[in-house]
Amino acid sequence: MAVRPVAVRPFTEAKERTMGKIFTRYGDGTPVELSESEIMEDLRTGTEDAADRGNIPTLTDDDLKHLLNIFKMPNKFVSVEPGSEVIMSYDAGTLKIRRVGVNVDRIQALQIYEKIMGADTMELCHVDYSYKPLKPIVTMEQPIMEQALLSTHIPLFYGAMPNLGLYSQPDGPFPNPSELLPSGKIDEARESLEKTVEDAVKDIVFVGSAMYESGADGINLDTVGAAGDADFLASLIAAEKLKKKYPEMCIEMSMAGEFILGMHGQLEYKGVRLAGLYAHDQVKLAEQAGVTIFGPVVNTNTTESTPWNLSRAITFMKACGETATIPIHPNMGMGVGAVTVNDHPPVDIVSRASKAMVELVRLDGL
Repeated sequence: MAVRPVAVRPFTEAKERTMGKIFTRYGDGTPVELSESEIMEDLRTGTEDAADRGNIPTLTDDDLKHLLNIFKMPNKFVSVEPGSEVIMSYDAGTLKIRRVGVNVDRIQALQIYEKIMGADTMELCHVDYSYKPLKPIVTMEQPIMEQALLSTHIPLFYGAMPNLGLYSQPDGPFPNPSELLPSGKIDEARESLEKTVEDAVKDIVFVGSAMYESGADGINLDTVGAAGDADFLASLIAAEKLKKKYPEMCIEMSMAGEFILGMHGQLEYKGVRLAGLYAHDQVKLAEQAGVTIFGPVVNTNTTESTPWNLSRAITFMKACGETATIPIHPNMGMGVGAVTVNDHPPVDIVSRASKAMVELVRLDGL
């Protein structure tokens, strides 16, 4: 039987059909084709926005040209040169694999990440991904951690969120600041936040200690600052206490947003006011608290292009990397690190954003 030959369209013809336009996306994932000059304009305005907000330097012309070249690459998936790879860390991986429809046990999920996907590190976590609800069930989490360690080889963290929102009524014992503030009860709201810090620190230290003593290679404080400056303060104090208790403990602190919301507005750590801090200032306090790995965040703007978002993210992360004396793993996922706001971010954007981070930022992982 004769085999019908397949006509291969030359790559040059494909380039001509785009009429000089470069495929990219908006921050919400919507496809768009931009000219080289339009992309360069977005790159410039993105870095200028970050520099203005963070009071940090803009990217150099060479940096912007490097980013432009990454967007001009015709491949759907791009990567770094061999030898330039970095460590990949994951948060809540045992939950996310079920989110995409792979219905497996948590230990099996860890094995899939390690043995099939080639993960460098992984994290065991519970569906109630916060330290407060984990405290009463930690004795049930400990044997699962021990079994997971016997089934894997890579460093295995245990992680959850400080999630100070759970300490406010109706979920917690303290008055809800979100209800007090609109009523003008500012002092009462601040007092409530200060009390939640005390309880959150106790829960984080209790759960972190139990899981570390069960063999966890590290503890991850994830989505730090989601409830504002009190959330960040609780995480810093808890990290400091855990580090004093276990000097060799690896503590990863992964942030929730690019700057600290001033829900309280007057909270300080070691004399530094927390409200309004960006990544390059956040990491300094994390270092003082004894944090081992810092995960800075830059939010994605859904109405701007990916070139704009990536230039902006690189500007913030470059300043953070130059300041940090501990390893940093910039967050690269749905809605952060210039990655589009999708449950399943497109690989063309994820790979370009990751390549740019590795090549332009002083980092140690993603």
